[in-house]
Amino acid sequence: MLQEFLFSKIHRATVTDANLNYVGSITIDETLMNAAKIKEWQKVDILDINNGERFQTYVIKGTPDSGCICLNGAAARKVQPGDKVIIVSYASIDPDKMDGYRPTIVMVDENNKIIKH
Repeated sequence: MLQEFLFSKIHRATVTDANLNYVGSITIDETLMNAAKIKEWQKVDILDINNGERFQTYVIKGTPDSGCICLNGAAARKVQPGDKVIIVSYASIDPDKMDGYRPTIVMVDENNKIIKH
């Protein structure tokens, strides 16, 4: 049997934009996506530290090294630029294979630049 486990997260990223007039999703700096092993079109959870909102969306690749964290479409109503968010991905893993497993945690600064990986 497989169970859902934390696969990776980008911790305390700063929302740089909220674009209501877009189809939907979250645009993430490609450099951050690669560090967190998050793929374009992948489903992620967004946890807004400022207001407690928790929701799911999918990822669109942003310009590398731009620091972009932009919520698009309906999700734009749940955040404000400047909010701190945690972007979380999960994986289905056999619990018997968890020995030595560690999720990927990407810590970022105020400008969404990687400070610890």
